[in-house]
Amino acid sequence: MATTIEAGYSQEIDAVVRFHGHFCPGLSIGIRAAQIALREIGAHSMDEEVVAIVETDMCAVDAIQFMVGCTFGKGNLLHLDYGKNAYTFIRRADGKSIRVMGKPRAFGENPEREAILTRIGAGTATLGDRQRFQELQRKRGLAILEAPEEELFVVKPVEPAIPARARLRASVECELCGESTMETRTRRVGGQIVCIPCFNQLDSRF
Repeated sequence: MATTIEAGYSQEIDAVVRFHGHFCPGLSIGIRAAQIALREIGAHSMDEEVVAIVETDMCAVDAIQFMVGCTFGKGNLLHLDYGKNAYTFIRRADGKSIRVMGKPRAFGENPEREAILTRIGAGTATLGDRQRFQELQRKRGLAILEAPEEELFVVKPVEPAIPARARLRASVECELCGESTMETRTRRVGGQIVCIPCFNQLDSRF
């Protein structure tokens, strides 16, 4: 798979594809959601002034990270594991917030694509199936980039709790495994300070 889309698309979109590693409908959804955020909330977040709360861990999130500048490392990308094609963007300066919710058919319905995907999942897909699937994925991805916004999303203002800014936390040594752990993520057991994995192992014994 080429790392650019095709002639006629911006260098930024090509850069998103290179960042993600491939082009697909999910990435296109993220590109379109990021474009809404940039228009409604503001320009690329250089630090933490824009926060994104994403309700999925699919390909779309990479586009949001790249285009909007919200990342896990800066603490302004928060993941809610709801499995929803939904993204909330918050501007800290004045609290303006929007939720971009994908419509049920945003990815498009294609019985051929779904049938091939089923065979891929079952391990019975042929090389021809896989090539056709990539072709269909690319076609739908391009269609999403061109589709009217109202066909893809419901965009509405919301009033979420604005997350606190990221803070530097002290690290301590787990008294069982010896690994350095953020103090706020440790547990106390029998007077010992332990990390979460060690705590879970202790807890499973009872």
